[in-house]
Amino acid sequence: MTLALLFPGQGAQSAGFLHRLPQHDAVRATLDEASAVLGVDVLTLDTAEALQSTVAVQIGLTVAGVALARALAREGLEPEFSAGLSVGAYAAAVSCESLAFADALRMVRKRAELMEHAWPSGYGLSAVSGLSETQIETLIAVHAREGGGAVYVANVNAPRQIVVAGANAALDGFAARVLAAGARKAQRLAVSVPSHCELLAEAADALVEFAREIPFRAPRGVYVDNRGGRPLHSGDAIRADLATNMRYTVRWFDALTVMIEAGAHVFVEAPPGQVLTDIAREHYPDAAAIAAAGVEFDRLVAIVKRRLGAAS
Repeated sequence: MTLALLFPGQGAQSAGFLHRLPQHDAVRATLDEASAVLGVDVLTLDTAEALQSTVAVQIGLTVAGVALARALAREGLEPEFSAGLSVGAYAAAVSCESLAFADALRMVRKRAELMEHAWPSGYGLSAVSGLSETQIETLIAVHAREGGGAVYVANVNAPRQIVVAGANAALDGFAARVLAAGARKAQRLAVSVPSHCELLAEAADALVEFAREIPFRAPRGVYVDNRGGRPLHSGDAIRADLATNMRYTVRWFDALTVMIEAGAHVFVEAPPGQVLTDIAREHYPDAAAIAAAGVEFDRLVAIVKRRLGAAS
């Protein structure tokens, strides 16, 4: 059986997360490379103050994901599948060697700057648990019709775990609406932009132009995209996915299901995430899902090798 690496998106970050990466030569080299490419010490990007910036968060998550993938590869653990949620897709593209790390950093920085500039304040994301996508869409229509403001389905992380985007006032009102309709929880995420909806259409168009000259290659192994939850086999397709994913709904559960059905049985989530691990454990309990952030690195390597050996 095969290994899949999962890379979390914005909202997974916490203060100091880059400082908690494994003490490994591949991690140190990745941090040094990122600092040289960006002209800034990336270890300054994970303070509580720095993480108020979408740019710092997205760069930091990309660095953490690539660092973990490289450390695992150094230990002989290379994935058959690479998939990332939202900005996590950039680390996934580096993991499968479709995109050079330096180019990923430049593209992520541009992406985050475009998102931050498009909606500098007053917008964000909320996670709703306990209602289906169809129920959420029905409530969104009612909310708009009754003057509550526009809300958009941003992520379908699981059948009853939906993330919505919009202005703060619209999200606050929508939280009350979904809770009254039977949702278990409606919680704002640590994201300050309205990701994965048409509000970012112009920003996505600008990123498409920026990415036009960035070289992409066919992936080694399988890259699973955000928008359709399906494998992509060409560099051009992966470029388009990365450049446009900010404006389209992330269908993470579809991506996870595709990997399961294709034979992935061991999933490792890159730091600093746990959410993707929890989703896999809840919906596919026969799979082995491990959050790297919660396990000492040598133990992580041993667990993954043992699980892969048992599954083969």
